[in-house]
Amino acid sequence: MHPTQEFDDALPPAARSLIARAADFAGSVVAPQARQWEDQRRFPREAVQAACAQGLASVEVPAAHGGLGLPFGAKLRMVEEIGRHDFGFAFSLVNQHNAASRIADHGSAQAVARFVPALLAGELIGCTGMTEPGGGSDFAASATMARRAPGGWVLEGAKRWIVNAAQADVFLTFAQTEPGSRDRGIACFIVTADQPGFRREPPLAVAGIHASGTGGYRLQDCFVPDALMLYPPGQAFKAAMSSINKARAHIPAMCAGMIDTALARALARGARREAFGQPLLGHQGLRWSLADVATTLEALRLLTYRAASLIDRGLDAQQAAAMAKKFAGEQTLPAIAACIQAMGAEGLLDEHGLGRHLAAAKVMGFTDGTTEIMNERIGRLLQERARHAPDAPA
Repeated sequence: MHPTQEFDDALPPAARSLIARAADFAGSVVAPQARQWEDQRRFPREAVQAACAQGLASVEVPAAHGGLGLPFGAKLRMVEEIGRHDFGFAFSLVNQHNAASRIADHGSAQAVARFVPALLAGELIGCTGMTEPGGGSDFAASATMARRAPGGWVLEGAKRWIVNAAQADVFLTFAQTEPGSRDRGIACFIVTADQPGFRREPPLAVAGIHASGTGGYRLQDCFVPDALMLYPPGQAFKAAMSSINKARAHIPAMCAGMIDTALARALARGARREAFGQPLLGHQGLRWSLADVATTLEALRLLTYRAASLIDRGLDAQQAAAMAKKFAGEQTLPAIAACIQAMGAEGLLDEHGLGRHLAAAKVMGFTDGTTEIMNERIGRLLQERARHAPDAPA
């Protein structure tokens, strides 16, 4: 059985219905416009709102707060279907979802009422501000500061490389409350674009993912009331780290979607185009090249679906998620490049979208932890395993 079919069959019927809606939306809305979004370097706010209307930003949000209350595996498959056509838009949508989900799960009653319905409807665009101009992977070294003030907190600092920041209205902002305390002092605050002290930075021109609306913002004497603290010090860092496995699983799912599209384009071209008296697929070299891509895709899906399954069962998914992300970071770009090579110059045409996928494949090697960070994570888990394992036989 195909790994995707096997994975989907294990999901509840409502999840399979969501995946079908996502596939239809991706084909009818994302596919026809993705090239235009990239060419115009435009964040497609109206498409995010249309996706929200289909329930695509409410997958894991509890039903009590207006969401679908579905497992993580459903969201992972949703972004795989959308990622087939545009990684940037899939990335934007999953960040919209996560902003709503975090507030629904951990926000005050005031924050939930004010933001969750509007985020689920797409009336507000949300994002999460972790990365800064001077740092990325060392999250505990955040330079954005929050100091206590009567009735709340005053924030100072800057965030950069934030998906959706180009047009977001709601910014879940992580900041340090106690200089030098690293993870112990990190807290998270809900900041809005219309409040004093907030300044949006211009969008970043990142090839291949302009639909993600990646950008940044600055905060100066930006007051946030206590009711809009999402995670207090001592909980924010743990909350961010507990969600990282999900982030490291949905990225390779989007990569699987891109590889699947590239392989389908290459196979269609190879079956149709003839050279030296036979279809291109009749030539062993090209056939073997695409066999390698198909094998890579199968392996990527198995790694990714295993991580999602562990997450949904509440089991330790650190290593599985890191391995899926590492494999995607190392294999997606050469797999897409091989498909373009198999198509010849035809593969470079914008109408196929493979150049956009190729650029996105490089971008994903930096998002939610670089490949080097994945190696470090896996290596530390192996080191821990060695410390607790009996001595190997001589």
